[in-house]
Amino acid sequence: MEKECAPGRHQSTHNSGVLHCGLYYTPGSLKAKLAVSGIRLMTEFCEVNNIPHEICGKVVVATDQPEIARLQALHERGKQNGLQGLRWLSGDELREIEPNAAGVAALHVPQEGIVDYDAVCQAMLRELVERGARFVPNAKVTSLEEDHSGWRIGTSAGEFRAETIINCAGLFCDRVAELAGVERTTRIVPFRGEYFRLSAEGENLVQHLIYPVPDPAFPFLGVHFTRLIHGGIEAGPNAVLAWAREGYRKTDINLADMADAMLFGGLWKFMHKYPRMVWEESVRSVSKELFASSLRRLVPAIETKHLAPGGAGVRAQAMSADGTLVQDFALVKKRRALHVLNAPSPAATASLAIGRHLVQHHIIGDLVAA
Repeated sequence: MEKECAPGRHQSTHNSGVLHCGLYYTPGSLKAKLAVSGIRLMTEFCEVNNIPHEICGKVVVATDQPEIARLQALHERGKQNGLQGLRWLSGDELREIEPNAAGVAALHVPQEGIVDYDAVCQAMLRELVERGARFVPNAKVTSLEEDHSGWRIGTSAGEFRAETIINCAGLFCDRVAELAGVERTTRIVPFRGEYFRLSAEGENLVQHLIYPVPDPAFPFLGVHFTRLIHGGIEAGPNAVLAWAREGYRKTDINLADMADAMLFGGLWKFMHKYPRMVWEESVRSVSKELFASSLRRLVPAIETKHLAPGGAGVRAQAMSADGTLVQDFALVKKRRALHVLNAPSPAATASLAIGRHLVQHHIIGDLVAA
């Protein structure tokens, strides 16, 4: 059941198109395990289906001495997660790869890549249909009622029956779960990530993917540079609270989505915990100069004139009632139902591995027991 006319119209095709190999995630977490296996499965899938992709590598740059210790910890985390070929770079070695990058040290991550996720979604759908799956577009789920034989699913395309439901509704996963009787202990709070495209002159300043060292005081990764599989370079994203779950423009407002967020106590606790971040992200959202200033930490030669309007995506970020962001993938299993209630980055990269995990650990046992 898909409420849009085609699959993957939101998070899956509004992201940066990066193939993440598992550098950042806590060792032993579901994210780490599925990212490492996921990039291998996704790369194989792309090769078999002739989907444009490239394992181009990236550099994570420490711009000052205090960031070196965090970069070293990241290096160790990557090794614990099983990444291959990680290489520590001095400032001079960094500039051999990225001549315009500013940094006292960097970590080269050769397994990182880029892909066309729209093409991935289309290939997945073709293969599913060939294997007997039925895809129902324009079918927004409006009700879920369980009875003795399974579920009665009310949608904008009519009513359907199912023995088991799997909820992977992304930006609306918490509301779909609530329709099925699951209490919303966590809630999707939409954060818009806005991008700029680099002009031709700006593109010459960036050769690969250039990322910052994550700041533990900041709940999101921070702006960076990403090569696109069909050409061009994106800069971003920021992380500004969106007033609609599908609010890709600053002017997009959905009163129901806004009320849902603002009446959630967890959001107020989050803003109290990160007031500076909330303010700076909001201001940077309307100031190209401030956006360029953030990018200059990584590439000092970037100027405001190099930035042209780009796209935007909205993160389906689950937030707890205490205001903390749910960091790992979150699954809630009920009788005849499985709800994927948090699948942030690297969920696109890891999607095939996530699907395999759901089947092996949550679905097969139920079918055998039945």
